[in-house]
This record gives sequence, C-alpha cells and structure tokens, in this order.
Amino acid sequence: MQTLVLASSSPYRRMLLDKLELPYQHASPDIDESPKPAEQPAALVKRLAIEKAQAIATQFDSAIIIGSDQVAVCDGVILGKPGTATKAHEQLKLLSGKRVTFLTGLAVINTQHQTIDAIVEPFNVQFRTLSEQQIENYVAKEQPLNCAGSFKSEGLGIALFEKLEGDDPNSLIGLPLIQLTKMLLTQGIDVLSSQ
Repeated sequence: MQTLVLASSSPYRRMLLDKLELPYQHASPDIDESPKPAEQPAALVKRLAIEKAQAIATQFDSAIIIGSDQVAVCDGVILGKPGTATKAHEQLKLLSGKRVTFLTGLAVINTQHQTIDAIVEPFNVQFRTLSEQQIENYVAKEQPLNCAGSFKSEGLGIALFEKLEGDDPNSLIGLPLIQLTKMLLTQGIDVLSSQ
C-alpha cells in the first residue's frame, strides 16, 4: 500500500482519520489561506484543500495525500477561526438562533499517478438562541479559539445546537470520512479489507 499522509496540523482531523485504523503520517502544510478577491466559500475550501495536499505532495514520490479545509458561512459571511476569546464570543453571538453552513473541502492526491480528486462537503447547523451568559460560559469552558465558528461539536459545543443536517457529522469536525473512504477506495485503499 502507498504511504498515506494527512496534510494537516489539526489534532481533530488526526482523531477522525484514526477512526479508519489505517497507518498514516501527518505533516503541516505551510500555505497562504487568504481568500482570493470575490472567491466564493466553496471554491475557497476546495482550493485550500488541494493546495494543502500539494504542499506536502512534493515530499513523497509514491503516496496518497489527504488535504482538508473548512469554513463556516452565516448570512453570506465567511467565519474563520476566532483566535481570541473576545472574537469567539462575537462569533457565537452572531450565530445565535441562526442556520450556519459548514463547507469542508477534501482533496486526495496520488503522487505516483499525479491525480487529484477533490470535493466540497456541506453540513448545516441550526444554533439555539443563546444568552450572553451561555456564550461566555461556553467560551470560558471550551476555549474554541482555533475552530471555525468558535465551537467544538465533538465536545460541549454540541449543546449550542438545535439541529444538525448533513450526510456526515464528521465533516463538521473537519474531515468528511464517508467521502474520504470512497475516495480512498478509488485509490485502491479499502478501509474494510483485512490488511
């Protein structure tokens, strides 16, 4: 089997990929993640997923490289990682009572065959109406400063939601495993094989 490499520094994506019980390496891609002028959210995450995988692909002759990127979109505005508790509080106040779409770009590059497969997986979240105190308590407890949308759905962040809509809840955390297993299968990697 070719070497499998996750082009990500995210511990959440590694946690998700671990579920597939495949041996893999991980490396942090160093790319500019700034949106291009007038770039739509879906185009942005697809491009960044590809660029992250390409940044790592140069280091391997025969590997399958997985790249992923995610943004949250609310009222047409892209929400990135807040970085500070103040910005996390502001984001969650904005999201309170609203429907938010999370777009996750996923790219798989085969360095041996020079092929790129990429998709964008949407996932919708209906936020509960949150009080200032609930937001403050959540941000203080979970510190979701490096998460798009200012929450961790795999943790206490689940309490922020009224409803989840999508094909794969893993995509909300940052790696759509259902699509990934299909993409890996086209590369000859069957996660359900006995290997």
